[in-house]
Amino acid sequence: MDEALLRSLTPSVLTVLVRRGADFAAAEDAVQEALVEAVRSWPDDPPRDAKGWLVTVAWRKFLDARRSDAARRRREDRAEEEPPPGPAPAADDTLQLYFLCAHPSLTPSSAVALTLRAVGGLTTRQIAQAYLVPEATMAQRISRAKRTVSGVRLDRPGDVSTVLRVLYLVFNEGYSGDVDLAAEAIRLTRQLAAVIDHPEVSGLLALMLLHHSRSAARTAPDGSLVPLAEQDRARWDTRSIAEGVRILQTALSLDRLGEFQAQAAIAALHADAPTAEETDWVQIVEWYDELTRLTDSPVVRLNRAVAVGEADGPRAGLAALAALDDSLPRHTAVAAHLHERDGDLTTAARLYAEAAHKAPNLAERDHLTRQAARLNTRRTH
Repeated sequence: MDEALLRSLTPSVLTVLVRRGADFAAAEDAVQEALVEAVRSWPDDPPRDAKGWLVTVAWRKFLDARRSDAARRRREDRAEEEPPPGPAPAADDTLQLYFLCAHPSLTPSSAVALTLRAVGGLTTRQIAQAYLVPEATMAQRISRAKRTVSGVRLDRPGDVSTVLRVLYLVFNEGYSGDVDLAAEAIRLTRQLAAVIDHPEVSGLLALMLLHHSRSAARTAPDGSLVPLAEQDRARWDTRSIAEGVRILQTALSLDRLGEFQAQAAIAALHADAPTAEETDWVQIVEWYDELTRLTDSPVVRLNRAVAVGEADGPRAGLAALAALDDSLPRHTAVAAHLHERDGDLTTAARLYAEAAHKAPNLAERDHLTRQAARLNTRRTH
């Protein structure tokens, strides 16, 4: 069973059902049932046209569900609209579906959460971590969003900023290694940049390219994480870096600064440094100041504390960190890093161990555990 094929076809099938009059929640349920049916039947009887098969089965599931409720008779009148068997036209509707999910009837945060769940394929837990809220809170938010758009025709697309937020979060999940979504997010952002002349669209594309350029150097042969300062920069993709910098420079020249451009500028400064020691941390702090002004995000302030620790010394970084909520994700890991830079290996080792218990994924947990073990070994020798 080709799960990647099923995942790639899901947005297009969902779009077909919505266009034919299905409300979003019912269409999503019908598509999920069709996917289950595909997993059960395709290994023994694979269809010649996978998308056409999914559209046909999903539409039948949708009609079956509607026949059992108060709208049964109205839905039966549409039975003849069932898509005929045969090849379905090849089209990529994913980006359009992103815009449809960013419906004006939803708040931006609810639209982002719904799109990540329904189109991006992220779990409720992953979305909750991205938004720094409990999983139960995010589950309620997604449920409310589904209820809001239930029965609403999704014929009014949402705004660009909401779609950019979704693409950014999808990329970050792929970038973290939990889900292979980074390349798909870049592909969709390229499509968006080709049809919309917007500096933040360009800023996001530049940011993705600059971050993704380091993917080959991000993990060791055994799968363990390699921190930015320790990465082999010869393995960075110079073509992606050059493209990202060129796109960023064009966007910045428009003098309409946004958060994605500011983040891309920080990534470009890292890419520009031949070695970690030659990184222009003073300028990076200045860009984090701009980013803080634009977003007032606690995560941005956390990253700024790391940059301050590099530019002005670890104690300055710890002072910046002290002003932040210690329940922030990765707060403990940042504190451990700064205490190690300050020479307090005992405190750093303890904090690395604490951070490992809070890590959101296995790779990060193993990395932090090794950091704690490394410092404990140094202290005993």
